[in-house]
Amino acid sequence: MNEPRLPKYDWGTPVHAAIDLYNDGSLPDIPEDTLLIAAGGPGEIVQVGHHAEANVPLYLVDFGLVVLGCLEEEIVPMGRAAPTAVPGRIEAM
Repeated sequence: MNEPRLPKYDWGTPVHAAIDLYNDGSLPDIPEDTLLIAAGGPGEIVQVGHHAEANVPLYLVDFGLVVLGCLEEEIVPMGRAAPTAVPGRIEAM
Protein backbone atom coordinates (compact mmCIF):
# COMPACT_ATOMS: atom_id res chain seq x y z
CA MET A 1 0.00 0.00 0.00
CA ASN A 2 1.28 3.48 -0.88
CA GLU A 3 1.98 6.00 1.84
CA PRO A 4 -0.62 8.77 2.06
CA ARG A 5 0.35 11.90 0.16
CA LEU A 6 0.92 14.76 2.59
CA PRO A 7 -1.15 17.92 2.06
CA LYS A 8 0.54 20.88 0.37
CA TYR A 9 -1.79 23.48 1.90
CA ASP A 10 -2.90 24.32 5.46
CA TRP A 11 -6.16 25.38 7.06
CA GLY A 12 -6.83 29.07 6.48
CA THR A 13 -4.97 29.20 3.17
CA PRO A 14 -6.75 31.52 0.72
CA VAL A 15 -7.21 29.77 -2.62
CA HIS A 16 -9.08 30.05 -5.88
CA ALA A 17 -10.67 27.37 -8.02
CA ALA A 18 -8.21 26.18 -10.66
CA ILE A 19 -11.06 24.88 -12.82
CA ASP A 20 -14.84 25.16 -13.03
CA LEU A 21 -16.39 23.08 -10.23
CA TYR A 22 -19.72 21.33 -10.90
CA ASN A 23 -22.16 19.50 -8.65
CA ASP A 24 -21.40 15.81 -8.90
CA GLY A 25 -24.59 14.93 -7.05
CA SER A 26 -23.17 15.46 -3.58
CA LEU A 27 -25.37 18.57 -3.09
CA PRO A 28 -28.89 17.11 -3.30
CA ASP A 29 -30.72 20.47 -3.31
CA ILE A 30 -28.89 21.62 -6.46
CA PRO A 31 -29.36 19.93 -9.85
CA GLU A 32 -26.51 17.62 -10.86
CA ASP A 33 -23.98 19.11 -13.31
CA THR A 34 -24.77 22.68 -12.19
CA LEU A 35 -21.77 24.99 -12.22
CA LEU A 36 -21.06 25.77 -8.56
CA ILE A 37 -17.85 27.77 -8.70
CA ALA A 38 -16.26 29.20 -11.85
CA ALA A 39 -12.51 28.89 -12.31
CA GLY A 40 -10.86 31.72 -10.38
CA GLY A 41 -13.56 31.82 -7.71
CA PRO A 42 -12.02 32.74 -4.33
CA GLY A 43 -12.24 30.57 -1.25
CA GLU A 44 -10.48 29.56 1.94
CA ILE A 45 -9.46 26.12 3.17
CA VAL A 46 -11.47 25.42 6.33
CA GLN A 47 -10.41 21.82 6.91
CA VAL A 48 -7.80 19.39 5.62
CA GLY A 49 -8.62 15.72 5.51
CA HIS A 50 -7.69 12.60 3.61
CA HIS A 51 -9.47 10.62 0.88
CA ALA A 52 -8.99 7.05 2.11
CA GLU A 53 -9.52 5.23 -1.20
CA ALA A 54 -7.32 7.52 -3.31
CA ASN A 55 -4.79 8.07 -0.50
CA VAL A 56 -4.62 11.82 -1.22
CA PRO A 57 -5.36 15.00 0.74
CA LEU A 58 -8.89 16.39 0.55
CA TYR A 59 -9.61 20.03 1.32
CA LEU A 60 -12.90 21.53 2.48
CA VAL A 61 -12.97 24.94 0.84
CA ASP A 62 -15.44 27.67 1.79
CA PHE A 63 -16.21 29.54 -1.42
CA GLY A 64 -18.73 31.82 0.33
CA LEU A 65 -21.79 30.40 -1.42
CA VAL A 66 -20.92 26.76 -0.81
CA VAL A 67 -18.34 24.61 0.99
CA LEU A 68 -16.86 21.95 -1.30
CA GLY A 69 -14.45 19.08 -0.93
CA CYS A 70 -11.59 19.70 -3.36
CA LEU A 71 -8.47 17.87 -4.48
CA GLU A 72 -5.14 19.71 -4.79
CA GLU A 73 -5.55 19.74 -8.57
CA GLU A 74 -8.78 21.72 -8.22
CA ILE A 75 -7.42 24.64 -6.16
CA VAL A 76 -4.51 27.06 -6.36
CA PRO A 77 -3.26 29.27 -3.50
CA MET A 78 -3.92 32.99 -3.97
CA GLY A 79 -0.95 34.73 -5.52
CA ARG A 80 -0.14 31.77 -7.78
CA ALA A 81 -1.37 31.55 -11.33
CA ALA A 82 -3.89 28.88 -12.17
CA PRO A 83 -2.59 26.05 -14.38
CA THR A 84 -2.59 26.90 -18.07
CA ALA A 85 -3.51 23.41 -19.23
CA VAL A 86 -6.52 22.92 -21.44
CA PRO A 87 -9.57 23.41 -19.21
CA GLY A 88 -10.90 20.13 -17.92
CA ARG A 89 -13.78 19.11 -15.80
CA ILE A 90 -13.13 17.63 -12.40
CA GLU A 91 -16.18 17.01 -10.26
CA ALA A 92 -16.51 18.57 -6.83
CA MET A 93 -16.36 15.96 -4.11
